Amino acid sequence: DIRIAHAKEIAQLDLDGYAVGGLAVGESHEEMYHILDVTVPHLPKEKPRYLMGVGTPANIIEAVYRGVDFFDCVYPSRNGRHGHVYTDRGRLNLKNAKYELDDRPIAEDCDCPVCRTYSRAYIRHLLKAGEMLGLRFCVMHNLHYYNTLMEQIRDAIAEHRFEAFRKEKLESLASGEDD
Repeated sequence: DIRIAHAKEIAQLDLDGYAVGGLAVGESHEEMYHILDVTVPHLPKEKPRYLMGVGTPANIIEAVYRGVDFFDCVYPSRNGRHGHVYTDRGRLNLKNAKYELDDRPIAEDCDCPVCRTYSRAYIRHLLKAGEMLGLRFCVMHNLHYYNTLMEQIRDAIAEHRFEAFRKEKLESLASGEDD
């Protein structure tokens, strides 16, 4: 109720944009989506709506569905520094032993410089050896993945097919790791 009242009050100000913050700090994804469902409709539609500090790929897609326009999040870089990389089939932990001999790129359909050049096995080797290059590769890939995701979202909206995109992408993300 306080968030709704605040959104209504701040919407009366002619600001350049409006932020929703204080989410993704312990509540469930469903609770976060509920807060967005009841808060974002009270913010001006003609002004940018910003969701602060939120950002798994699924979170971003769901927030866009609820009217959010832009985001910031440490996930791509922080998780990359731990050997976690994002693909359309979910997050991979390249430190896992199952990638020791995996000669595939992080994501088969990714055209980032890392995926075009290096294998999961090589990146895993770098990570296990403590080589900073492995962390850099993971961050580079993740930033490319997130930028590509945002391009896909913008294209889907512009082409009036966001609903189908959302359904397909969320199903793919939930399907699990590339095995």
